Amino acid sequence: MAKPDNTVDESELETRRHKAQRARNIAIAIALAAFVIILYVATWAKLGANVLVRPL
Repeated sequence: MAKPDNTVDESELETRRHKAQRARNIAIAIALAAFVIILYVATWAKLGANVLVRPL
């Protein structure tokens, strides 16, 4: 049975799926890194520069 012309072969579908998954992974990594940086900056802003000056 012949394949219709408008279908895409499985290897191309796999390639598209892999690219989409990689793009999602990169977006999640960037969002996570931004969240960590925001928490770091917020912590320093809340505690202030005198956090390191404390009695021993």
